[in-house]
Amino acid sequence: MFPKSALISLTFLAAVVCGQQVGTNTAETHPKMSWQKCTKSGGCTTQSAGAVVLDANWRWVHTTTGYTNCYTGNTWDATLCPDGATCAKNCALDGADYSGTYGITTSGNALTLKFVTTSANKNIGSRVYLMASDTQYQMFKLLNQEFTFDVDVSNLPCGLNGALYFSEMDADGGLSKYTTNKAGAKYGTGYCDSQCPRDIKFIAGEANSAGWTPASNDANAGTGNYGACCNEMDVWEANSVAAAYTPHPCTVSGLSRCSGTACGTNSRYDTVCDPDGCDFNSYRMGDTSFYGKGLTVDTSQKFTVVTQFLTNNNSSSGTLSEIRRLYVQNGKVIQNSKVNIPGMSAYDSITTDFCSAQKTAFGDTDSFGNKGGLANMSKAAANGMVLVMSVWDDHAVNMLWLDSSYPTDADASKPGIKRGTCATTSGAPADVESASANASVTYSNIRFGDIGSTYTGSSTGGGGGGGTTTTTSSAPSATQVKYGQCGGQGWTGPTVCASGSRCVVLNPYYSQCQ
Repeated sequence: MFPKSALISLTFLAAVVCGQQVGTNTAETHPKMSWQKCTKSGGCTTQSAGAVVLDANWRWVHTTTGYTNCYTGNTWDATLCPDGATCAKNCALDGADYSGTYGITTSGNALTLKFVTTSANKNIGSRVYLMASDTQYQMFKLLNQEFTFDVDVSNLPCGLNGALYFSEMDADGGLSKYTTNKAGAKYGTGYCDSQCPRDIKFIAGEANSAGWTPASNDANAGTGNYGACCNEMDVWEANSVAAAYTPHPCTVSGLSRCSGTACGTNSRYDTVCDPDGCDFNSYRMGDTSFYGKGLTVDTSQKFTVVTQFLTNNNSSSGTLSEIRRLYVQNGKVIQNSKVNIPGMSAYDSITTDFCSAQKTAFGDTDSFGNKGGLANMSKAAANGMVLVMSVWDDHAVNMLWLDSSYPTDADASKPGIKRGTCATTSGAPADVESASANASVTYSNIRFGDIGSTYTGSSTGGGGGGGTTTTTSSAPSATQVKYGQCGGQGWTGPTVCASGSRCVVLNPYYSQCQ
């Protein structure tokens, strides 16, 4: 996620906001969503207890003794919330009507998030987490593992973002760590990310009411003195025009509450986290014919996204060394696009070398390296992270950082500026909330497990709708480094391993130097 204030744009229901006590007006029933755990030897096993929970920031919060709002529009009730601790005692967080109020529905292993839902009030966007039980988030330890899901972004136009990512949140939503938090994961508490968002209304068991400033461009949001920082791994930020995957490391583990300038109020780089990340957006990296409607990955129809978290010793005890991307569509495995940027090798995955070369080629601040790069991202991946799924629009910069030319005052011919084909005038929330009210995203068929165990496909090739295979140049060199890819169906890179290692077949589509 790029602009630090972007999460403000996840517009909230006028009378809906998060709190720390538990209300009883509406029963909280988590929509079921099954997923699968996979191994190379045993195949995939369905986890039928899976479910999703709505983030606390969307919920109605009222007095513990009645139904008076603790927060209305974009303003706290000064009597109920004179300070953060008192507010947490006075305010109760209630259950959610998932489909009727928020446009959130599940069916088997599929989750659909509707962008705008109008009932008694108007709700825009949503954010949910995968649950392991009624009171615990499902934790994913990513090292030497593969995460796969199907997605349909055909109904997501310019300016919208269907995001699936991991956040280093507490498994119980902070219930045991903060005694003033009585709601916990059952009610979607404890959110944090690499932007250190200050629009989170309760952080670390207290209200974020001190210094709260209503947003000038959003009647339902604002920012407080505090922010919620933590490691974030963006597996998928996308619409039908552009897509990116991006690790965002931090120098701390778990939720860290920032205040003042440590939240980036003077400079976005003053926080403990990397706000920019090291992104791989195929269009931005020089392949403009790879992703989109009718292209190699054809976004007019559903496809599968595979993300592999490879380590330096090919085990979960190692350090994250590469984040590799594959796609599957219409039964065909599609290798990721290759970099086609002057001064850069033809990388096709996220590695330390790729990130360093990208920052240099684009002239970007290397916040990724400064905040520990893949080494710090590795620590979070080993600790375990919570799966987040959302749909949102962007009140900060109209999602131009994802799907258009950004910054808008920069020369669009400069490498790294163009990220997609959307116009620089697109994405304004007022426009997309009106013209694209019926937009939606569907995530389905989540699988997690051993490298090579979560997907199948007959051969590498283009997606449907007339897409063609990528024709960009081959991998950087004729000799692959240890733990790099050295083979697999459709692989056009080096097949000879560096001295001291050999090419080992892990599955028909992926071989690795070990």
